[in-house]
Amino acid sequence: MEILVTGSDGQLGKALQEVLPKRNCFFATREDFDITDRKQVVYQITSVRPAIVIHTAAYTDVDGCEENKELAYRVNVQGTENIALACQKIAATMIYISTDYVFDGRKNTPYNEEDKPNPLSVYGKTKLQGEEIVKKLPKHYIIRTAWLFGAGKNFVQAILKLAPKQEIRVVNDQIGSPTYALDLAKAIYKIIKISNLTFAQRASAAKAESQIYHITNSGQCSWYELAKEIAKLKGLKLKILPISSKKWKKIKPDSAKRPKYSVLATKKINSLGIKMRPWQEALLDYLKTF
Repeated sequence: MEILVTGSDGQLGKALQEVLPKRNCFFATREDFDITDRKQVVYQITSVRPAIVIHTAAYTDVDGCEENKELAYRVNVQGTENIALACQKIAATMIYISTDYVFDGRKNTPYNEEDKPNPLSVYGKTKLQGEEIVKKLPKHYIIRTAWLFGAGKNFVQAILKLAPKQEIRVVNDQIGSPTYALDLAKAIYKIIKISNLTFAQRASAAKAESQIYHITNSGQCSWYELAKEIAKLKGLKLKILPISSKKWKKIKPDSAKRPKYSVLATKKINSLGIKMRPWQEALLDYLKTF
């Protein structure tokens, strides 16, 4: 078994199942092992002995993390630490999926991989803590992405469910890059192939493997602009009104603080020959799947 994927029932996990060669992969869900149970994690991963572990499992509900700080820490930090420990024991390469929310959004230009993180939310802070854990491994890749949509719960689905309502308000001053999970999965697989992270090479690798990559679909928009595009592409008769983050906070006082601008620069993956298509094109393809 060459590749093990955690969180295989999530948006990215499901997309990876479509992209990765099934004969060489083990797609793990919580039913296979609970990432917060160290003994269980180490036993299962050392039994499978993959060359690569793609760690997608996480507590990604941004507002939920604010309300359940202990759970967010247990899953996003301790869970990641458990996966990293297991990878260390078998000299596996760990690919860790992180987020644009590790940044504070004050830069106002796309964030490079070298920019200093400064998360505003519990979710962002726990994902950054996960990054710091993974960086201690001699062989690792950290992939930051943003505004993910795919098979499962996401912003696109939320807008479609609200469609029967004639009027909704969507935040218009948070800017990011929507990312199709299937496109992200394809990019991850390309990185694996480019880097030659194979089982046979694990034992003979002479140098450490460590990189941070930003991967999103190209272009940028606000949540409001994304909602308008969804409605347009699906032909929804829906009135979408813009609202500022400040006013939204008054309506939803328990909502987490989010970066105003969290666009990720993708020049690094572009230099590898990995070109991400515009988010509008990816969104159209996604909407055709249901």
